[in-house]
Amino acid sequence: QVQLVESGGGLVQPGGSLRLTCAASGSIFSRYNMDWYRQAPGLQRELVAAITSARNTNYADSVKGRFTISRDNAKNTVYLQMNSLKPEDTAVYYCHAAHKALVGVDYWGQGTQVTVSS
Repeated sequence: QVQLVESGGGLVQPGGSLRLTCAASGSIFSRYNMDWYRQAPGLQRELVAAITSARNTNYADSVKGRFTISRDNAKNTVYLQMNSLKPEDTAVYYCHAAHKALVGVDYWGQGTQVTVSS
């Protein structure tokens, strides 16, 4: 069992930055691939950024060059640094953990709201 707690969301002006944090507990963090998803009102949840246990990363085209995902296995934490934020980045952001070897073993955080508005 893995518990995920996101923090760092809030209201920011266009062009601003935020750093989201996802703290994990309850299992061996290094065995999990970690992702950030987001869901805007009326839209499906979409993958924003992913980082494997080996620290390989992948990004949605819409955030490439603006967002950076990273992880600190010693702190059981994954981060999403978001720069040059746009109004279309407004969404609830969710942390997701997927076991790298066990199919179907995955967990979600409760989400944190990010609002980009002037």
